Amino acid sequence: MKAIQVGLLGIGTVGSGVFNVLSRNQEEIQRRAGRGIEIAMVADLDTARAQSIVGNRTKVVKDAREVIANPDIDIVVELIGGYGIARELMMEAIAAGKHVVTANKALLAVHGTEIFAAAHKRGVMVAFEAAVAGGIPIIKALREGLTANRIEWIAGIINGTTNFILSEMRDKGLDFDVVLKEAQRLGYAEADPTFDIEGVDAAHKATIMSAIAFGIPVQFDKAYVEGITKLATQDIRYAEQLGYRIKLLGITKRAARGIELRVHPSLVPAKRLIANVEGAMNAVVVQGDAVGTTLHYGKGAGSEPTASAVIADLVDITRLHTADAAHRVPHLAFQPDQMSSEPVLPMEEIVTSYYLRLRVADQAGVLAQVTGLLAGAGISVDAMLQREAGEGEKQTDLIILTHAVREGTMNEVLAKMQGLPTVLAPIVRIRKEELA
Repeated sequence: MKAIQVGLLGIGTVGSGVFNVLSRNQEEIQRRAGRGIEIAMVADLDTARAQSIVGNRTKVVKDAREVIANPDIDIVVELIGGYGIARELMMEAIAAGKHVVTANKALLAVHGTEIFAAAHKRGVMVAFEAAVAGGIPIIKALREGLTANRIEWIAGIINGTTNFILSEMRDKGLDFDVVLKEAQRLGYAEADPTFDIEGVDAAHKATIMSAIAFGIPVQFDKAYVEGITKLATQDIRYAEQLGYRIKLLGITKRAARGIELRVHPSLVPAKRLIANVEGAMNAVVVQGDAVGTTLHYGKGAGSEPTASAVIADLVDITRLHTADAAHRVPHLAFQPDQMSSEPVLPMEEIVTSYYLRLRVADQAGVLAQVTGLLAGAGISVDAMLQREAGEGEKQTDLIILTHAVREGTMNEVLAKMQGLPTVLAPIVRIRKEELA
């Protein structure tokens, strides 16, 4: 049987990994797929560099539309990234009847509804395992392996850059800015790290997982997004004293009135496995009603880990290439006409617990004022830690862990606390997730 023909749009870090892994494991992959998979064309602006990677047997062009227009190409792999030209090319490939594989989480999180609808109408597949958590097969787990379950919640460390930074801050007691520069020097952070450190990258991935877990449209614009730029080393230290570690989590959860979709730093009990995921590694915890808790761990980025996910998609499409479109796994796990209209809840409606750090005057009555405001709002205290003021110091840190409360209520109480004359600096608030 003739090998399935693949056109690669972009042969940078991931694209070169795809070519190398596919070449190295060609025999093994063919045994699994049932036929060969060949990269027949590559489009890249730097044609000389691309040709040096793929050799003389693969055609290299500068214009990606040449790949899409080639009638011999069965699958187009989009590895360009971004929202602009990548979206145009993907829609053109779908219109031309090509299956598409992509690692572009940003594009799917923002335009996924339009893309999946176009693919469904045209009868082609859009596969995107590499878009979330690199080499961890979390999309396949959610779409297929856990399909018998009613998913209750997902919580993931899904950005390796931020996890590396938080691990270094905890291990070495360094400030955020210092560790960020080190992460850039080592290649863990981009020259412009905004999408990573502000939580946007993690929110793209959480949006996709939420859609698959709960059968809702992709709705990145509804996600609450908060990064790690304001975290201080003393908060990491205080959390440790209380038995917690701080991680940037992407969380999506089924609630009584809708779906939660949020990314923010969270205190996680140190005894949880996910709290012990260090460095640039990724991990996703999924809670299902039948299976209970499952943990999916591995490399979330890198040339060959991400290539592993891209090639797994190529194998899936190769197996199903001639199958009736109605019998394929739906893009978002649920049949297109069975998608839910459950709303994504605004952050003010989320119920969770909190870590609060207040810089207060070291004088009598301060604690009573603060706890009185909490009690007045019906917020109970789980634990408290007060740093003993040093000799000659007139202020100290007061650390409070609360029980669960609605975010809107906490916002109101924090505004009242901040107005107290004995509160001397902006209050630090970090959400706390028990993940039990």
